[in-house]
Amino acid sequence: MIPREILRKVRRIEIRTRHRVNDVFAGRYHSVFKGRGMEFDEVRAYQPGDDVRAIDWNVTARLGHPFIKKFVEERELTVMLLADVSASHRFGSRVQLKKDLVAEMAAVLAFAAVRNNDRVGLILFAEDVEVFVPPAKGSTHVLRLVREALTHEPRRPGTRVGPAVEFLNRVTPRRTVAFLISDFIFPREETPRVLRVTARRHDLIALRVSDRREQAWPRAGVVRWRDPESGVARLLDTSDPRVRRALTRAHAAWTGALRDALRAIRVDLIEVETGEAFERAFLRFFQARERRLRF
Repeated sequence: MIPREILRKVRRIEIRTRHRVNDVFAGRYHSVFKGRGMEFDEVRAYQPGDDVRAIDWNVTARLGHPFIKKFVEERELTVMLLADVSASHRFGSRVQLKKDLVAEMAAVLAFAAVRNNDRVGLILFAEDVEVFVPPAKGSTHVLRLVREALTHEPRRPGTRVGPAVEFLNRVTPRRTVAFLISDFIFPREETPRVLRVTARRHDLIALRVSDRREQAWPRAGVVRWRDPESGVARLLDTSDPRVRRALTRAHAAWTGALRDALRAIRVDLIEVETGEAFERAFLRFFQARERRLRF
């Protein structure tokens, strides 16, 4: 039995994300994610200006005047959402936890996919793959994905992205559009090594979720800080400007290294923060992709 509060949260996400898909993403999803190729549609009479390479010589010889083959884009895609549900996603200093932001972005992407008649599936992971929902179509299926992302509690608190992308490669042999949604708080050396192969096989896009307090600590005196994944705790004097500067520099260095690692393996990165509308980040991504496709 699903708790009533979860059902209300799913309903709120459904209403918000449908609005975003209809008003913000209209047409852009279709334009940047192409199908698997071209498939034969029909033959029609040749018209001046048609490409002579498209002439169907068998039909032309049989009927006595030129006909050409007409092809259409094979539109249907498979979209896979790889959502990190590790313990670090239970953090949020504003009106939203990172976990809720992950679910909301997954809903937007899933509704955009089914609106374009694509199939969408879900992989939830922490230290290992926790949940796999095979790709399917329809709004009811999308709501199931949102419920899974909101309600699932990981068996172990840590994060390893390797098992998730390796599982993706095993269960989806054909090329897919794969969104890796995470705060990317896992061993840095894992990033290029495990993602490089997946980026070659699939259209892999990274969505990094973060919270403002992870990069700008408040002046709150001595606080006890505990890593939710490792359980390691330490005291930090946040009133000391040197401590705050050190934390800010460490976060900036980590962020820069992540961006460099993803750029090196040609994985697009979308960065969003809790409590903020993420439409602008998605639109920037779509616009950048559209520019690349034109040139």
